[in-house]
Amino acid sequence: MMASTTSSIAANSMNKGDVLATARIAGIQAAKQAAMLLPMAHPVLVGNVHVNFTIADTHIDVEASVDTVDRTGVEMEALMAVSVAALTIYDMCKSNDRTMTIEGVALWEKSGGRSGTWRREEPPDALG
Repeated sequence: MMASTTSSIAANSMNKGDVLATARIAGIQAAKQAAMLLPMAHPVLVGNVHVNFTIADTHIDVEASVDTVDRTGVEMEALMAVSVAALTIYDMCKSNDRTMTIEGVALWEKSGGRSGTWRREEPPDALG
């Protein structure tokens, strides 16, 4: 995104309101609705959902973590949270900046479930 867009988001001066607070809520809601939107995803009891943002000069990193006590992983819930949070940022800022792109959505770490713990090997810059 343009640097002026990240500045406006950081200053909470976008016309549609507080972009990051709205994106955080949207991401949390999305994590809870993953099974309704993804046909092969299992309904999972979602415990905690955290959606965090890091503002840089020309982009915002979106990170989500999801916890459950169920026997399965919550990768899809976390990926839904990140995707919908990013889409919300785009939606709220598109009137100011149509050059924005959403890139590099990926799972970085997973623990629990049948397959146990998994961590991506590439550094974060490898995807974006």
